[in-house]
Amino acid sequence: MPTQIKLKSKRILITGAGGFIGSHLVERLVGEGCKVRAMVHYNSSGIWGNLELLTDEVKQAIEVFPGDITDPFSVLKAVEGCDWVFHLAALIAIPYSYTAPQSYVATNVAGTLNVMEASRRCGVEKVVHTSTSETYGTAIYTPIDEKHPLQGQSPYSASKIGADKIAESYYCSFNLPVATIRPFNTYGPRQSARAVIPTIISQVLAGKRKINLGSISPIRDFSYVKDTVDGFVKIAVSNRSMGEVINVGFGEGITIGKLAEMIIKIIGKEVEIVSDDLRIRPENSEVMELICANDKARKLIGWKPRHTLSEGIKETLGYIEKNLHRYKADIYNV
Repeated sequence: MPTQIKLKSKRILITGAGGFIGSHLVERLVGEGCKVRAMVHYNSSGIWGNLELLTDEVKQAIEVFPGDITDPFSVLKAVEGCDWVFHLAALIAIPYSYTAPQSYVATNVAGTLNVMEASRRCGVEKVVHTSTSETYGTAIYTPIDEKHPLQGQSPYSASKIGADKIAESYYCSFNLPVATIRPFNTYGPRQSARAVIPTIISQVLAGKRKINLGSISPIRDFSYVKDTVDGFVKIAVSNRSMGEVINVGFGEGITIGKLAEMIIKIIGKEVEIVSDDLRIRPENSEVMELICANDKARKLIGWKPRHTLSEGIKETLGYIEKNLHRYKADIYNV
C-alpha cells in the first residue's frame, strides 16, 4: 500500500468551514483540486462566517451546506457522498465555556459522535478529527508529546477530551479510519479578537495607549495558520496516520507578555500592557505552559513548520490593518 493517498478530485466535507482554520482549509483544498462541501452553522441570515471573505473563485468552487453539528440528521446528510471528512466544528472560546458548559458538551462531544456515526454509516475513507493542545492542561513536562496525560482544566478542554475519545472509540470499535490532529495555538489572517494575537494587534492599531490582556505569564506555542492547515492535509493523505493522534505546533514557547512586547515593537508604538481581571481565568483552570513536541509529525507524516512567529505576525498585522473595522477594540471578545 502506498504511504500517501491521492488528494486531487476527492469529495470532501469540512465541518466548521466558516471558522478561522476551516476557511483556510477550504482555500487549500480547493487549490488542490478537491470537491469541497463546506458545512456552516445554519442561520436565517444565510451568513457563511469567514467563507464570506474568500475570493469569488473559491466561493463558486464550493458547495456550502448550512446545518447543525448537534443534529444527527443534518450531519448524516452533510456526510453523504463524501470520500473524506475534516471535522473542525466546535465551540472553542474557553471563557464562554465557564458560562455555557452544556453547550460545549452538546457541540463538541455529541457533535463529534454525530460526525463519527455518519462517517461510519456512509463508509467514509478518512476522517481527520480536530483536537487541541488545551487537552493537555498545564504541562507536567515539556515539550509536550502525544503521550502526555490529558487534563480537563476548563469545560472547553474537558469537552474536547471527550470528543477525542469518541473519535478514538470509533477507530477501535468500528475500524473507522480516523486520525486526530492536535494543533497548538494557531494564528493568522481572519482570526477573531477572541484570540490573543488579534486582540493585541487590534487594540494597538485602534490607538489604545493601554492594551488589556489576561494573565501575561502563561507560555504558549504559536503556529501560523498555513502551517496548521498543511498539518491537516499531510495527516489526511498519509496512510500512516490512521488511528494516531498527532501534535502540530512550532515547537517553541513564548510568554503572553513577551509576545505582546514583540507585536508592539513590530508595529512601532509606545503602549502599556495592562492585566485585566475580567480576562483572567480561574486559578486552577489556567494552563500555564504549552510547548509542542512535533517529532511525531515530522517523522510520521513529513510535516514541519515553515513560518517563523515574526513572519506570521507581520502577515496577520497586514490583514488586520486592512480590516480593522471588523474588530471591536473597546469590547472584550469572549
